[in-house]
Parts: sequence; C-alpha cells; structure tokens
Amino acid sequence: MAAVPSFATSSPAQIAESRTNGVSYLRTLQGADGSYAGSGLSNEWAFSAFAAAGTAAVDVTPGGDATKNARTVYRAHLANPSWPGTSPVVTDYERGIVNAYSAGIDPARVSESRNLIADTYAHWQDSAPGYWGFPANFNGTVFALIALSGAKTQGGAQRVPKVLLDRSVATVRANQHDDGGWNFAKAEGDPAKLAAPSDIDMTGAAMASLCMSGVPASDPAVARAKTFLKSKLVNASGAFDAMFGANTNSNGWAVSGLNACGIDPQTGDFLTRAGKTPVDFLIAQQFKPAGGFKYQPTDTNPSPYASIDALRAVAGGGFVAAPPTPVTSGAPKWVAASGFTPGTATRLALTVNDGSSLKVCAVTFTPTATTTTLGQVLDSAAVSATPAGCVTSVAPESGDGTITSLNGKTNNGSSAWRASVDGASPAAASRDKVINLGDTIALTYGG
Repeated sequence: MAAVPSFATSSPAQIAESRTNGVSYLRTLQGADGSYAGSGLSNEWAFSAFAAAGTAAVDVTPGGDATKNARTVYRAHLANPSWPGTSPVVTDYERGIVNAYSAGIDPARVSESRNLIADTYAHWQDSAPGYWGFPANFNGTVFALIALSGAKTQGGAQRVPKVLLDRSVATVRANQHDDGGWNFAKAEGDPAKLAAPSDIDMTGAAMASLCMSGVPASDPAVARAKTFLKSKLVNASGAFDAMFGANTNSNGWAVSGLNACGIDPQTGDFLTRAGKTPVDFLIAQQFKPAGGFKYQPTDTNPSPYASIDALRAVAGGGFVAAPPTPVTSGAPKWVAASGFTPGTATRLALTVNDGSSLKVCAVTFTPTATTTTLGQVLDSAAVSATPAGCVTSVAPESGDGTITSLNGKTNNGSSAWRASVDGASPAAASRDKVINLGDTIALTYGG
C-alpha cells in the first residue's frame, strides 16, 4: 500500500478559511427585507449552518440594517398565523424547530400563539407509536428526533422526556436496512424494503437522530451505519458514492451525521488510500474566495442548498447547533415570548406516561391570564388535544389539590403521578402547579 501523504486531510487553516468564505456566501442569500425563508423551498436551513460556523443570526443584516436582522425577520415569519400553509406536514414544524433554535429563538415560545414543540407533538401517531407524521415518510420521524432532542431549553436542559425519545429511537432502529443504512421511506416490517439499498443522505440524518438522543457511537446500529458509509467512499476524492452520484449535499448530510456522533470524518475509516476524506471533497467543491459550493463537481455555479449543507458539515456541525453569542451590542442570545396573552389561543406540549402506555399530544386552549395551571391544562386536554385521547379523566375534577388519578390510574402508596416541566426533576402533580407559556409538560406514574 502506498503511504498516505503527510498532509492528506484538510488542515485546520483550510477548514477555517472554508468556514469564513462559506459564511460570507450565505450572507449574500439574505433578502433585502432580511429574510431567508419564504413560500416554498427557501434558504432557512442557513440558520443551522450559521450557528455551526459561529455566526449568530441576529448579526446577519442586509446592508447593515439591524432592524431587518435575520433572526427578527425569521421569528416573524414563523409567528405568522398563515405559516406554514393550509396543509402543513410534520417536517414543516421540525424544520422550524431546528432553525429557530439555531437562530436563538426559543422554539416553544416563538410568540404567544406559536409553540413549535407542541405543533410537532400534534403529529404523533397513536396508530404507530414512535412515528411522527405519515409513517410511510420515515424522514418525518428522523427529523422529529433531531429537532426534539437537539432543541434544548435556553438553559441547556433536555425539555422532552427521555421515554418519548427512546420510543422513536426504537422506531429508527426498526427501519435500519440490511446494509446498515436508511432511506427516506418506512422499511419496518417489509423484508424487501429492508433489503433495498440505503441512501447516503438519510443514513447521515438517522445516525444523527440516534446519537443526539443519547445512543453512543459504539452502539451496533451506529457502527453498522458507519460501516455502510465507509463502504461508499470514493478513493480518489473522498466523496460518498450517493444514489445520484457524488454530490455536495449527500456528503454534507453524511458528514453532519458523523459529526453528531462524534466520529471524525477526517481520520481512520474515512481517510481513503489516496489520502482523501469527505471534508476534502466538500472543500474541493467551494468557489474561492466567493465561498459558495457547487452541487456536483461538474457544475460551474454555486448552489445555495449545497452551500448550506456543506458549510454546516465543514464547520463541524450536526443538523442542529446552539446559537452563538451575538456580537451586536445589546442583542440577547435568546428571544422568546414571556407569557400568555389572555384571550389568545395557544398550544402546549404534553406527555402522559402511566408506565405501560405513552400518550403524546398538543393541548389547545385559550388562557385567561399570563400563566395557567396544570389542572386547567389537563381539563383542556380532555376536550381539545391532538391527537385526541391524551387525557380521558382527571381526579379531582376541580380545585387546587394533588392529582390522585389520571386516565383511570390512581395513586397507590409510593406510586403516584408526578409532573415535570421542561425536563426539570419531577414532583408531585398538583392541579395548582403553575404552567407558563411554552412549557413542555411530562406526567409520569411511578415510585
């Protein structure tokens, strides 16, 4: 075997240069009104790429006009009652979570009436627990895990209960193809689909969904995916041999999956005999110094989508990144609505786990004050939850006392109902527990 050149992989200086130029190019994609998102396909994934590269969305402005900064304009876009259209799908909300969080917008508190976590909870599938949205579109489940596990609270806590993530982790495992990868469509229970070739892009995303949800890189499912990607490496370039040939987007998704799992895409299994890596391939697709990346090696112009996927990957990011600290004077790291507006309908995310079954729903209600109570949320859930059936009965039915029974499960000795908000330690569930705008509520029965 030929010796690998001493400078076989992209150096830190080359990566830094690529990141700087990539950010410069993504800035050119901003609309004159400050927007990145609009009707149809748009460039809003730029927010996760900016964050991975260390640029705060609030610092991205058209012509230096801070009143039109990208974060403010994107928040208004998500808060608009007409978004995301008349026939939304779960991936609309998942995309919103990933990019709002990366932009420094609390996705559960976009506005007094927009809670993207709850909007996603509304797409839980009672008929196929573990799936989000139409089960045949498996990518909806993968990106639900990425969004819900990646969008921490402003303090960095996991706001979604682990039992919920674990149920969808099991679903991702069940859809892993025989070759170790995944595809965009559901394969669980279908031997022919499980035997079909996997897709580079979706394998990267599915890997990320597992690792972000707490699955270690040493797990057999992640190890098999890693082996699959390794088998698709092109020796001469470091590209992955994707379904439609070597391209920047597929490489970007695969590298982001490796990044999310803490697997170095420049050493070991991902350094070819010719001394090339997937990061080398990405940087080779970048126009210098303009910073845009082309989709395929033969292209002569940059592609916005390819540039976003490539920058995120080269910068070391997975599919979600915590927002950087802004450099704009006085700009906070996070923006969020602070309280309910009486008379304005809103949603809250709720899970009910009685130890044998898990109920997941979005509760729609109209608050009468700037805060509400757990009792009021549960009462509303009994009549206005999506999917329905999240709460069927509560005792006591009124007052401020301890919840003694929920959905027919009654407190018994040390086994009782406990409540947790935004991932905090569970405590005895009481009807008078204060619930604030955007709280993610988890009720659990146990000792």
